[in-house]
Amino acid sequence: MKSEDLMQLVTLKMPYGKYQGRLIADLPGHYLHWFAREGFPPGELGRLLHLMREIDHNGLSSLLTPLRTEASKYHD
Repeated sequence: MKSEDLMQLVTLKMPYGKYQGRLIADLPGHYLHWFAREGFPPGELGRLLHLMREIDHNGLSSLLTPLRTEASKYHD
């Protein structure tokens, strides 16, 4: 994991599917767990979804809060 990966979770939006347009960090746990069962997409998106699933599964989503604040300074 690179430090930039965490910032991407709070800035990158899901490009397709039921939750298209939602930030990766805001995807519901059941959707992330579905990917874990069915398979993550290839490439960067799959890697980030896998990372978010691990964060969610381990109850660490609150660690992204400071990054959300930082990201909002540059993306608003």
